[in-house]
Amino acid sequence: MLGALLAINWEPELRGILTVIIGTVVLMGSVYMIMATNMGARLGFLVALTGFFGWMALMGGIWWIYGIGLKGPVPEWREVPGRTVIQQVDLLHEAGVLETQLGFTAADDSVEASDALAAQLADEGWRTVEDSAPEFGQAEASATVFLEEEDAFVPGEFDVTAVFETGGEARPKPFGLDALDQIAFWHTPYYTVVEVAPFQPLRDEPGRAPTAPVIDTSMQRQYVYMIRDLGGLREPAAYITIGSTLAFLALCWMLHRRDRFVAENVSRKELAAA
Repeated sequence: MLGALLAINWEPELRGILTVIIGTVVLMGSVYMIMATNMGARLGFLVALTGFFGWMALMGGIWWIYGIGLKGPVPEWREVPGRTVIQQVDLLHEAGVLETQLGFTAADDSVEASDALAAQLADEGWRTVEDSAPEFGQAEASATVFLEEEDAFVPGEFDVTAVFETGGEARPKPFGLDALDQIAFWHTPYYTVVEVAPFQPLRDEPGRAPTAPVIDTSMQRQYVYMIRDLGGLREPAAYITIGSTLAFLALCWMLHRRDRFVAENVSRKELAAA
């Protein structure tokens, strides 16, 4: 066996598969052999299989609760196709961010347009994310990636001034209780708009320190429109737990049914002998 493992050492995938197969055969096979010598081949196999699925259900439940073990796709921000980077404020309505056109004039500078946008977003049900919240930093990091991919800005040329969000409510919540959030498996789409303000060109003179970045109020602010993909971190663990629990209960029922047949046959023999 050791020679076989050393022979395929150049292929880590094959060695890993072979290690799992050998471990499974040795551990489960040894338990089955002990049970088979005491209970018989069929009953021993049924008891060993029941114990296996019971253990899988317990392990899957722990994975499901703590989000460990076999994991699914993690939550991440995704771009809205064709509407991710919006470089003009008046295009927010066409992109579907605003329900009505933003009312501002060309004479308004970027600060006034930003204030008008924040007020209209609040009227339409959007929430402002505080800059101290973790969601602000997560949205800022994802928006930076999308801006660089679209060649809209390079690092150091802009600052994130505001983050707005809407949706993301979990359902169902019986009686509106947050304590029952564990059974809220569905969510409304969760959208985020990140406001980006460009900096004035930095003065870089030989022998002098660069000037501190200052937001250029003469240039319009740009916006990154994203949707949150909640992923499925616990989905594999949930499937393992539910499937193993059903198999465990079915096998327990088969063992119980067998015990009833055995008891019935024994009673018939006793009656026949009497």
